[in-house]
Amino acid sequence: MKRPEDMRQSKDGSTKDDILVVVGLGNPGSQYEGSRHNVGFRVLDILSSRHGIRFNEYRFSSLVGYGKIAGKDVVLAKPLTYMNRSGIAVKAITGRYGLDPCRILVVLDDVALDLGRLRLRAKGSSGGHNGLQSIIDAVQTEEVPRLRVGIGMPNPLLDMSCHVLNWFDKEEIPVISEALVRAADAVGVWVEHGIEQAMNEFN
Repeated sequence: MKRPEDMRQSKDGSTKDDILVVVGLGNPGSQYEGSRHNVGFRVLDILSSRHGIRFNEYRFSSLVGYGKIAGKDVVLAKPLTYMNRSGIAVKAITGRYGLDPCRILVVLDDVALDLGRLRLRAKGSSGGHNGLQSIIDAVQTEEVPRLRVGIGMPNPLLDMSCHVLNWFDKEEIPVISEALVRAADAVGVWVEHGIEQAMNEFN
């Protein structure tokens, strides 16, 4: 797929204004690949493989891939700003394409949800998630769709930052692996049918 700004109006009448963006949150670097905080990146990896969308470009302080899901033009973006500055990347994307934030779905981890549970919302507060808060601050609205993937609460004796940056325990891997596949399914429904149907099917 060409960049949205390089696309001319197609036969079905679609233009770059019809584009949807899926932003997976995480931290760059091999040391974080399997961490709880990087489930957003991993969901995008599943979407990339499933739909043949290659992450072959560095733009908007992100690794970016362009392609189609359910026949619709989609940008997949992994911010490389580190989690707490994710808003820099999202603001660059919305600014470049003039997108309303409601056309962006943010995929992120959530310690308040049981391991593997999914929760979609069309808007709301960050719930204490620094990456989502950075995005809300950058686009100046809480009306940003988000898909939370439960990673479970830490042991009371474990610092929260250690918990989210640690990798999953062996017995947790089958649960989170299944959840990541379902999260990719949920993204597909959001792209094709919108947030309401995705919420009805996956919450």
